[in-house]
Amino acid sequence: MDFSSIVIMEKDKQTGMLMKELGSYKVEDGAEYITKTFCQDNIVHIYFDTAKDVEDWEYSAIYDNFPEDSFEDNGFDIEFIDDEYNPTWLIKFKFVDDYVDMESKLAILCRLIKEGIEGTMEAIKGREEEYKEE
Repeated sequence: MDFSSIVIMEKDKQTGMLMKELGSYKVEDGAEYITKTFCQDNIVHIYFDTAKDVEDWEYSAIYDNFPEDSFEDNGFDIEFIDDEYNPTWLIKFKFVDDYVDMESKLAILCRLIKEGIEGTMEAIKGREEEYKEE
């Protein structure tokens, strides 16, 4: 599925309800991995996963090989969410009021997601026996 934009909605901390749209931003490759986005207390939360079901051995291999440091190097907080069926991460960063700056930040994030997922999937090819032995 092709994505052309990400809409960031403000989420009420008390009720969990989405309150209002903070912005709609043009994005390109990488957004197809994003599963959920919202802003709470001026912090943007973006969840993403592999966009496909993975085998048990792949779950561990992806976790071990995913380049979380590339996100941190670009100013994003990242954490692995281990209670999901497929490998899932949460990215957090401060909301930027300037539309152009926010769109640029999201473009960088989408590129990192795409490179991270696709690079990791390539890196684990042929390594099934290594991870099945664990």
